Amino acid sequence: MSDDKITAEVSLESLHRIFTVPESNGTLSQIDAALSSNLDGFLRQHIVAEEKDLHEIERSFATANIPEQPEYVSGYTDFILQHLVAQSVHTSAPGFVGHMTSALPYFMLPLAKVITALNQNLVKVETSKAFTPLERQVVGMLHQLVYGQSQPFYDQWLHNASHALGAFCSGGTVANITALWAARNHCLGAEAISRKGLHGAVQAAGYKGLVVLVSKRGHYSLGKSVDLLGIGRDNLIAIDTDEHYRVDANALRQRGLALIAEGYKVLSVVGLAGATETGSIDPLDQLADISVELGAHFHVDAAWGGATLMSATHRDLLNGIERADSVTMDAHKQFYVPMGAGVVVFKDPERLSSIEHHAEYIIRQGSKDIGSHTLEGSRPGMALLVHAGLHIIGRGGYQLLIDQGIDKARYFAQCVDQQTDFELVVAPALNILGYRFVPAHVQSALQAATDSGWIGEVNAQLDQLTRYLQKAQRAAGRTFVSRTRVDVARYDQQVVSVFRVVLANPLSTHEVLDQVLLEQRQLAASLGAQVFLEALEGLLTER
Repeated sequence: MSDDKITAEVSLESLHRIFTVPESNGTLSQIDAALSSNLDGFLRQHIVAEEKDLHEIERSFATANIPEQPEYVSGYTDFILQHLVAQSVHTSAPGFVGHMTSALPYFMLPLAKVITALNQNLVKVETSKAFTPLERQVVGMLHQLVYGQSQPFYDQWLHNASHALGAFCSGGTVANITALWAARNHCLGAEAISRKGLHGAVQAAGYKGLVVLVSKRGHYSLGKSVDLLGIGRDNLIAIDTDEHYRVDANALRQRGLALIAEGYKVLSVVGLAGATETGSIDPLDQLADISVELGAHFHVDAAWGGATLMSATHRDLLNGIERADSVTMDAHKQFYVPMGAGVVVFKDPERLSSIEHHAEYIIRQGSKDIGSHTLEGSRPGMALLVHAGLHIIGRGGYQLLIDQGIDKARYFAQCVDQQTDFELVVAPALNILGYRFVPAHVQSALQAATDSGWIGEVNAQLDQLTRYLQKAQRAAGRTFVSRTRVDVARYDQQVVSVFRVVLANPLSTHEVLDQVLLEQRQLAASLGAQVFLEALEGLLTER
């Protein structure tokens, strides 16, 4: 912050004012209104308000010194508006279709203030009295969405002091860790691991090691999980996928059987229901059968696609998920809740007990404290926002949101297919797709080519063009797509860069999507793109 900032006095009286009443030169409501007005103006106009280099932004946050003198709230607010808000990303903009962060329902903002104002800590009933049963209900509602148990089941387990149907957490990463943690402790015994350590427990069980099988499209959080749990990244076995980016179930089965023959224990088979990069859905029913055969915990990472179960139209895409031992879902994705809300649910209410921990000062045996079944200790009451969404939007509203996202993805894919200078690479299984700009005559040459080396050279040049166009589009600030790299069956599994589009925002219209392609076409005709197009022409001429 600048050196000319106005500072306040250091006194117990001034500190009391911070905790009780707003400062004298402006009411709290006025400051709140100013923030809201500035934010609204920013969000209406920009994806990124001012395109600045990251190093330039870092200069506003360069000092590691803690201020000696306190500042007025109004002065600090001005700094935040100028240096933080103005450089933030408008993730709810209709043209921001590159990531999984989307628009939020208006009612989430005041409810988020309620969470902050009440400041409940969900680790313990004593600090979250009403929030604890609310969170248990939300976990039960999502459990019912997946497993469809009858009301007597939830009467028995929803508020059971000794068990939990799942765990609320900060997102899919912690949810996946929790699922594999419970699987590991259930497999080897929590007491054996605590006494002997993981290596000793594995040896005592007669195994050479534990392995987890997952598609090579598995989320990076699974690597964190096996690292943290002591299983080892080498024992996270990535299995190839088919041309639609679904795991090759037969290859997974054969690899699992081979590892068992070598003395390994297949701890878990992980299925994907909405892969992060491709939106693909693994054959969950088939993976459930294989998990039974291998004696493995079947976990489904449905952080993205789990909300599809809300749609009567499309829930069949996730057939088999109800057979999973555990399922991860992220509320801050397609349940349209602010960042920091994920959940893992378990089919068997007993399964989560394998990671139960107690402490006499806070989480006592027999209490209904949810913190005994969670990796995280202190947690905010984010379940309130999910509870609000489930009631205010409802199953019917979520169905509309899911259906319109899938419909728009199919529309956009059709638009890409119909334009000769674009190539659809990842067709939408849900509402994620991948494509790239490829001049029509270059596409024709690639289709006719048999020399994999030459095809690789062309794809390398197209990769550079894709990166240029994506960065230029982001810098222009009108629309935004992300990019990723995927292997392509038609090019002998060569890995190429593609634009990645995620269509969950209900504000993204067909006209906006048309504009995304138009802008990319215009950028491809710009002077900056010519160097890449000329390099492509050189490769075609040499051939």
